[in-house]
Amino acid sequence: MKIITVKLPEQFLEAIDELVNTGRYGSRSEVIRAAIGDFIRKELWITTEE
Repeated sequence: MKIITVKLPEQFLEAIDELVNTGRYGSRSEVIRAAIGDFIRKELWITTEE
C-alpha cells in the first residue's frame, strides 16, 4: 500500500474516530479505505450505466 496525505474537515475526523472508538473499524485508515472503496464502486457503476 502507498501512503498519502489528505486534509479533512474536523467534523469528518471526529466521525471517523467515532467509528474506530465504537469498534466498527480497527483504524482511521480502515475507515477511509472502506469509504473510498464504496465511492469508487458507486462512481464507476454510475459512469458505466450512463
